Amino acid sequence: MRPVRSVLLATAATTVAAATAAVLARRRLVVVHVTGPSMLPTYRPGDRVLIRRVPARRLRHGQVVVFEGPREGRWRAGPLPGLDADSWMIKRVAALPGDPVPGDVVPAVADAVVPDGRLVVIGDGVFSADSRKWGYVPADRVLGVVVRRLASGRTPVEHESAQPGWTPEGAGWVPVDGS
Repeated sequence: MRPVRSVLLATAATTVAAATAAVLARRRLVVVHVTGPSMLPTYRPGDRVLIRRVPARRLRHGQVVVFEGPREGRWRAGPLPGLDADSWMIKRVAALPGDPVPGDVVPAVADAVVPDGRLVVIGDGVFSADSRKWGYVPADRVLGVVVRRLASGRTPVEHESAQPGWTPEGAGWVPVDGS
Protein backbone atom coordinates (compact mmCIF):
# COMPACT_ATOMS: atom_id res chain seq x y z
CA MET A 1 0.00 0.00 0.00
CA ARG A 2 2.77 2.41 0.80
CA PRO A 3 4.31 2.53 -2.75
CA VAL A 4 0.89 3.30 -4.26
CA ARG A 5 0.41 6.17 -1.84
CA SER A 6 3.87 7.57 -2.71
CA VAL A 7 3.09 7.36 -6.42
CA LEU A 8 -0.24 9.13 -5.89
CA LEU A 9 1.42 11.88 -3.85
CA ALA A 10 4.16 12.32 -6.45
CA THR A 11 1.56 12.47 -9.26
CA ALA A 12 -0.52 15.01 -7.33
CA ALA A 13 2.56 17.15 -6.63
CA THR A 14 3.55 17.05 -10.31
CA THR A 15 0.02 18.00 -11.38
CA VAL A 16 -0.10 20.93 -8.95
CA ALA A 17 3.34 22.11 -10.09
CA ALA A 18 2.31 21.92 -13.76
CA ALA A 19 -0.94 23.79 -13.10
CA THR A 20 0.92 26.49 -11.14
CA ALA A 21 3.48 26.85 -13.94
CA ALA A 22 0.68 27.18 -16.51
CA VAL A 23 -1.05 29.90 -14.46
CA LEU A 24 2.21 31.82 -14.00
CA ALA A 25 3.06 31.52 -17.72
CA ARG A 26 -0.42 32.78 -18.64
CA ARG A 27 0.09 35.84 -16.45
CA ARG A 28 3.51 36.59 -17.95
CA LEU A 29 3.02 35.54 -21.60
CA VAL A 30 0.36 36.67 -24.07
CA VAL A 31 -0.20 35.94 -27.77
CA VAL A 32 -1.14 38.99 -29.88
CA HIS A 33 -2.25 39.08 -33.53
CA VAL A 34 -0.77 41.81 -35.73
CA THR A 35 -3.47 43.48 -37.82
CA GLY A 36 -1.98 46.64 -39.35
CA PRO A 37 0.85 47.37 -41.80
CA SER A 38 2.80 49.79 -39.60
CA MET A 39 5.45 47.23 -38.63
CA LEU A 40 6.18 46.07 -42.17
CA PRO A 41 8.51 44.48 -43.07
CA THR A 42 9.30 43.22 -39.53
CA TYR A 43 5.76 42.01 -38.80
CA ARG A 44 2.99 41.54 -41.31
CA PRO A 45 -0.77 41.57 -40.85
CA GLY A 46 -1.75 38.06 -39.76
CA ASP A 47 1.46 37.40 -37.81
CA ARG A 48 1.11 36.25 -34.22
CA VAL A 49 3.67 37.37 -31.65
CA LEU A 50 4.42 36.16 -28.15
CA ILE A 51 4.52 38.98 -25.59
CA ARG A 52 6.29 38.82 -22.22
CA ARG A 53 4.81 41.19 -19.67
CA VAL A 54 7.51 43.43 -18.23
CA PRO A 55 7.51 46.54 -16.07
CA ALA A 56 8.33 49.81 -17.84
CA ARG A 57 11.65 50.13 -15.98
CA ARG A 58 12.93 47.04 -17.83
CA LEU A 59 12.30 48.38 -21.34
CA ARG A 60 15.30 48.91 -23.63
CA HIS A 61 15.99 50.73 -26.91
CA GLY A 62 14.95 48.79 -30.00
CA GLN A 63 12.58 46.44 -28.20
CA VAL A 64 9.21 45.88 -29.81
CA VAL A 65 6.42 46.60 -27.36
CA VAL A 66 2.66 46.14 -27.25
CA PHE A 67 0.81 48.96 -25.54
CA GLU A 68 -2.63 50.47 -25.21
CA GLY A 69 -2.98 53.13 -27.88
CA PRO A 70 -4.63 56.52 -27.44
CA ARG A 71 -8.39 56.88 -27.78
CA GLU A 72 -9.59 59.99 -29.56
CA GLY A 73 -6.14 61.51 -29.10
CA ARG A 74 -6.10 60.95 -25.33
CA TRP A 75 -4.35 58.41 -23.11
CA ARG A 76 -6.43 56.53 -20.57
CA ALA A 77 -5.50 56.27 -16.90
CA GLY A 78 -6.05 53.31 -14.61
CA PRO A 79 -5.64 49.61 -15.23
CA LEU A 80 -4.86 48.26 -18.69
CA PRO A 81 -7.84 46.92 -20.65
CA GLY A 82 -8.52 43.23 -21.19
CA LEU A 83 -6.61 41.29 -23.78
CA ASP A 84 -9.67 41.18 -26.03
CA ALA A 85 -9.71 44.98 -26.36
CA ASP A 86 -9.08 46.44 -29.82
CA SER A 87 -6.89 49.24 -28.50
CA TRP A 88 -3.52 47.39 -28.50
CA MET A 89 -0.71 48.68 -30.71
CA ILE A 90 2.74 47.33 -31.56
CA LYS A 91 5.80 49.57 -32.10
CA ARG A 92 9.53 49.74 -31.41
CA VAL A 93 11.02 51.72 -28.51
CA ALA A 94 13.04 54.60 -29.99
CA ALA A 95 13.73 56.62 -26.82
CA LEU A 96 13.42 56.14 -23.06
CA PRO A 97 13.11 58.66 -20.20
CA GLY A 98 16.19 60.93 -20.15
CA ASP A 99 17.05 60.31 -23.83
CA PRO A 100 17.07 63.12 -26.39
CA VAL A 101 13.84 63.26 -28.39
CA PRO A 102 14.47 61.88 -31.92
CA GLY A 103 14.40 64.60 -34.58
CA ASP A 104 11.39 63.25 -36.46
CA VAL A 105 9.34 63.28 -33.21
CA VAL A 106 10.25 66.85 -32.16
CA PRO A 107 7.26 68.44 -33.97
CA ALA A 108 4.87 66.32 -31.85
CA VAL A 109 6.39 67.24 -28.46
CA ALA A 110 7.73 70.35 -26.75
CA ASP A 111 10.67 68.82 -24.87
CA ALA A 112 14.27 68.16 -25.88
CA VAL A 113 14.50 65.17 -23.52
CA VAL A 114 11.98 62.36 -22.96
CA PRO A 115 10.35 62.98 -19.54
CA ASP A 116 10.07 60.38 -16.76
CA GLY A 117 7.27 57.88 -17.25
CA ARG A 118 7.16 58.41 -21.03
CA LEU A 119 8.49 56.60 -24.13
CA VAL A 120 8.99 57.39 -27.79
CA VAL A 121 7.81 54.57 -30.06
CA ILE A 122 8.03 54.37 -33.83
CA GLY A 123 6.67 51.84 -36.31
CA ASP A 124 8.96 50.07 -38.78
CA GLY A 125 6.53 50.61 -41.68
CA VAL A 126 6.27 53.62 -43.92
CA PHE A 127 2.65 54.14 -42.86
CA SER A 128 2.71 54.17 -39.06
CA ALA A 129 0.74 56.15 -36.50
CA ASP A 130 3.27 56.52 -33.69
CA SER A 131 5.09 59.09 -31.54
CA ARG A 132 5.64 61.23 -34.64
CA LYS A 133 1.87 61.75 -34.63
CA TRP A 134 0.81 61.61 -30.95
CA GLY A 135 4.00 62.29 -29.03
CA TYR A 136 4.99 60.34 -25.95
CA VAL A 137 3.48 57.04 -24.85
CA PRO A 138 2.86 56.76 -21.10
CA ALA A 139 5.09 53.90 -19.92
CA ASP A 140 2.29 52.52 -17.75
CA ARG A 141 0.28 51.73 -20.92
CA VAL A 142 2.83 49.07 -22.02
CA LEU A 143 1.60 45.48 -21.82
CA GLY A 144 4.93 43.88 -22.63
CA VAL A 145 7.79 43.12 -25.02
CA VAL A 146 7.66 40.91 -28.12
CA VAL A 147 9.64 37.75 -27.45
CA ARG A 148 9.16 36.04 -30.81
CA ARG A 149 6.99 35.64 -33.87
CA LEU A 150 4.79 32.53 -33.87
CA ALA A 151 3.62 30.55 -36.87
CA SER A 152 0.42 32.21 -38.04
CA GLY A 153 -1.02 29.53 -40.28
CA ARG A 154 -2.11 32.30 -42.66
CA THR A 155 -0.55 33.80 -45.74
CA PRO A 156 0.72 37.31 -44.91
CA VAL A 157 -1.06 40.20 -46.58
CA GLU A 158 1.15 42.35 -48.82
CA HIS A 159 1.10 46.11 -48.44
CA GLU A 160 2.53 48.87 -50.62
CA SER A 161 5.15 49.73 -47.98
CA ALA A 162 6.72 46.27 -48.34
CA GLN A 163 9.22 47.40 -50.94
CA PRO A 164 12.10 45.10 -51.90
CA GLY A 165 15.27 46.18 -50.12
CA TRP A 166 13.50 48.57 -47.74
CA THR A 167 14.91 48.53 -44.21
CA PRO A 168 13.89 50.59 -41.18
CA GLU A 169 17.54 51.52 -40.59
CA GLY A 170 17.51 53.33 -43.93
CA ALA A 171 14.60 55.48 -42.78
CA GLY A 172 16.82 57.45 -40.37
CA TRP A 173 15.59 56.09 -37.04
CA VAL A 174 16.04 53.09 -34.80
CA PRO A 175 13.85 50.20 -36.07
CA VAL A 176 10.69 49.83 -33.95
CA ASP A 177 7.52 47.73 -34.07
CA GLY A 178 4.23 49.37 -34.59
CA SER A 179 0.73 48.84 -35.72
